[in-house]
Amino acid sequence: MLEFAGFLPFLLVIGMAAIQLGLVGYGANQAGSAARAAARAESLTPGSAQTAAAASTSSWLRPEAVGAVGEDTVTYTVTVHVPPVIPLFGDGWYVHRSATMPNDHTDAGS
Repeated sequence: MLEFAGFLPFLLVIGMAAIQLGLVGYGANQAGSAARAAARAESLTPGSAQTAAAASTSSWLRPEAVGAVGEDTVTYTVTVHVPPVIPLFGDGWYVHRSATMPNDHTDAGS
């Protein structure tokens, strides 16, 4: 019983670390999806990237889309904030993912 009580904190930390790694992986997946959605939305409708990124991501990750529109391509980078499982270990992590799509937007006057 005494050995178990002494080893329990280590098991809890290992379990929390596994949960944290899962959250970081989830955040990376969500950031990639949001980057693709933002780039695609901006290529079709200028000005819609941030809305598309927010709609395709869990709101607690607080996605922020920043991009560049070129003549032929649209590139967007989305950053999400992954909070820490144990608040004593800092402010969390920021995960960045980028996506590039062909620019399908054509002006009506052209």
